[in-house]
Amino acid sequence: MQELFRMEAESQGRVLTAGLLALEREPAAAKQLESCMRAAHSLKGAARIVGLDAGVRVAHAMEDCFVAGQRGEIVLGQKQIDLLLQGVDLLTRIANTPEAEAGQWDGETGDGEKVAEVDTFLAALAAGPDSAAEASPAAEPEQPAPAEQPRRAAADAPESAERFLRVTADNLDRLLGLAGESLVESRWLKPFAESLLRLKRLQADTGRALDDLREMLAVQAANAPALAVLADLQLRVGESGHLLGERLAALETFDSRSTDLAQRLYDATLSCRMRPFADGVRGFPRMVRDLGRDLGRQVRLEITGDDTQVDRDILERLDAPLGHLLRNAVDHGIEPPEERRAAGKPPAGIVHLEARHSAGVLQIIVSDDGRGIDPEGLRRAIVERKLTTEPVAAQLTEAELLEFLFLPSFTMKEKVTEISGRGVGLDAVQNMLKQVRGTIRVSAQPGRGARFQLQLPLTLSVMRTLLVEISGEAYAFPLAYIARTLKLPRDRIEVLEGRQHFRLDGQTVGLVSAAQVLGGAEGGFEGDAPPVIVIGDPGNLYGLVVDRFRGERELVVLPLDGRLGKIKDIQAGALMEDGSPVLIIDTEDMLRSVEKLVSAGTLGKVQRTTAAGAGAAHKRVLIVDDSLTVRELERKLLDQNGYDVETAVDGMDGWNAVRTGHFDLIITDVDMPRMDGIELVRLIKADINLRSLPVMIVSYKDREEDRRRGLDAGADYYLTKGSFHDETLLQAVIDLIGEAGT
Repeated sequence: MQELFRMEAESQGRVLTAGLLALEREPAAAKQLESCMRAAHSLKGAARIVGLDAGVRVAHAMEDCFVAGQRGEIVLGQKQIDLLLQGVDLLTRIANTPEAEAGQWDGETGDGEKVAEVDTFLAALAAGPDSAAEASPAAEPEQPAPAEQPRRAAADAPESAERFLRVTADNLDRLLGLAGESLVESRWLKPFAESLLRLKRLQADTGRALDDLREMLAVQAANAPALAVLADLQLRVGESGHLLGERLAALETFDSRSTDLAQRLYDATLSCRMRPFADGVRGFPRMVRDLGRDLGRQVRLEITGDDTQVDRDILERLDAPLGHLLRNAVDHGIEPPEERRAAGKPPAGIVHLEARHSAGVLQIIVSDDGRGIDPEGLRRAIVERKLTTEPVAAQLTEAELLEFLFLPSFTMKEKVTEISGRGVGLDAVQNMLKQVRGTIRVSAQPGRGARFQLQLPLTLSVMRTLLVEISGEAYAFPLAYIARTLKLPRDRIEVLEGRQHFRLDGQTVGLVSAAQVLGGAEGGFEGDAPPVIVIGDPGNLYGLVVDRFRGERELVVLPLDGRLGKIKDIQAGALMEDGSPVLIIDTEDMLRSVEKLVSAGTLGKVQRTTAAGAGAAHKRVLIVDDSLTVRELERKLLDQNGYDVETAVDGMDGWNAVRTGHFDLIITDVDMPRMDGIELVRLIKADINLRSLPVMIVSYKDREEDRRRGLDAGADYYLTKGSFHDETLLQAVIDLIGEAGT
């Protein structure tokens, strides 16, 4: 019961705070008076149930005050609003007192200071009301009699409240991860359906070839039995084509339904993580109002987009940054009433907080109508703090000047106060945004206010990334941390003191091999212009050379096992559409790794690696095996010896890869799901365009009949897994297609 009362006090306290702030602007607002009266009445009844006499007395006194306002006996002035807000704080403290200590607020046996605090509040609330005659006249609201209020509140209550179930955050995250996996798995059917469509076209071509053959035989007057057999074959091919078309249509329908169901499951699960923006900002109107009072300024906070859905984790992390921005708006931006009147503004300033979804991201805007940011004053502060020279500062644009606001310990105030002046607020805001892959932009107009726009992902569970290939492996870079991508011509690469760099928008950018940073084997890129990803902060940019760009992907983030600890340069993992894993780069960590290589003087030159890679075309090998261990063993062996290796998880996946890519050799297992290796070999050797492609079978089946079966299917080499060593496999590959660069 004590916990229930605490929860109700928190909920009703928010109602009271919002109502009192509204009454501060419109003291006779009937709707706000009624909502506050009901909240106080509910708290009184709840406190009576749990036996908190102090809570009953405080809530009853507040209820009487609101009822008097409804009757027109008093108009709530500034003094009463302040007292009633103190009463909300007092009720919250009473509710949050541990059950064993709850008696300290009541009676002669209670804590003297706590009992005196309650008595002082009750006396102040009873002694100093502003009479209605002293305040501006207001029409008497039409309200039911006080005795009718509880009955009306009960009548207005919903018949059945919304049901809630407590679920731990870990369980919810696991459920979201499974929903994300189901979404990825559902996408596997699309390439499979496309392969069936190609098979249908192949079958149609076969039917047309049979038609041509029949016409040729008819012209040559072939015997009747042959024509009859051919007619029967045509009939069977037609029936198989019809059946294949039906099955393909059914598969496409199932694919559409499965994908739609998986998407709806993921969206529903994701919505469990989402909370209204209002849940995280309820305390800010009171904070802004109290801070303005302390500074002698009239200010109110307007919030737009209360219902905007925000990821739970992001909403929790937004509390401190938004608090910093709002305090800065009141302290630095909003002027005293006299200064505002002199500038032709209303005496009360407005701070606006807005949340909205736009173009697939969450945008939060904090703006005010205050004095804005003086660019010349900012320029002088930058020079005084020796952050740059006066000639350089004179050439900085307004956007470049505003970037200095986010530097650690930078402030434009000469005096440090309890509210601001230490220069840590905006720095903390930017650090939080980096943690959640967000950005911030600031703009200002002197005399008209400042505007801070935060751009964040809708959820931390899904990430927009750029997929690249490094040393033959796929990696994902979060788009939010990429400054630029480009193909860099060799003539733009310069060398200074042994380090490579290039110029980008007038700025020097260091050039680094991503493979060297990750500690992998140097790969190679196609063409004469290496693909480069530019990361880092303005003034400290690095260009990472990768093997190739694979395009943009939206990935469901899968946290790595905590037992692995922090993996260097890696943030998390994800699954691709085909189920293969991909690692997501931690760009902040990678920048630190680059700087360590630079400071140690061990940074290699990209030109040496890329020149070798560009000079020789590596032979490509496709490994088809349902065992991850075997795939990786064979892949790493061949990769280390210079071959360009791709993998497939079963025969069907391998068949799709063979038809869509160019390979010099296929290495396949026999026993695999969906399509075994023997069938894969037969399909390859039956295709007129692929039959010359060498195929090696590597299998645990070591009987002579197994070997004969594989060779009869068309395999060029049969090797048993139980007997081969690295040298055996490598020599077999060399025997079939030669060395990697030859």
